[in-house]
Amino acid sequence: DCRIIAFEVDRTQHEKNLALNGPPNLAFRLGGAEHIDLPSDSVDAVLMLKSLHHVPRSVMDQALDEIARVLRTDGLAYISEPVYAGAFNAILRRFHDEKTVRESAFGALRAAVARGILLLEREVHFLSHSRFDGFADFEARVIGATHTRFDIDDQQYEEIRQAFARHVDEDGCAAFLNPQRVDLLRKPA
Repeated sequence: DCRIIAFEVDRTQHEKNLALNGPPNLAFRLGGAEHIDLPSDSVDAVLMLKSLHHVPRSVMDQALDEIARVLRTDGLAYISEPVYAGAFNAILRRFHDEKTVRESAFGALRAAVARGILLLEREVHFLSHSRFDGFADFEARVIGATHTRFDIDDQQYEEIRQAFARHVDEDGCAAFLNPQRVDLLRKPA
């Protein structure tokens, strides 16, 4: 009996989503959290999975205002964000340093709670697992991600490849444990 509306800001990924033969209660829309095309007080839950730090810093507060606007009273916001630490992040830092934007995301969450638009129910820390079938897989999925363009020269590319190689096992794969944080927030009455 539920309806799921999935928003995507990356037009390439959105087109892939539309091509999926998903369940009939799943709808895809193109758009960002700073302007959610839904009525006020219309959803029970909002999930943001490792995406708040991708919202432009100038509109992060607006995005959280929008989440609070569309949530029904007592509705939940589940916002997961990667923590700026770990071996995988050390590789990413070589070509895409997200320290500032991740700090901004956590700051925007704290500000939303301080403003009273969302109440912090619980904060959870855990490790997620990511696995790559070699550097080509990492290159395709991370360096080649359609949502961000990276300007990597040959020397930098080789440094990234060597940093990744230090984590490759005897099967040619690399696995990482990545620290994550979830903020479970509730819209107050």
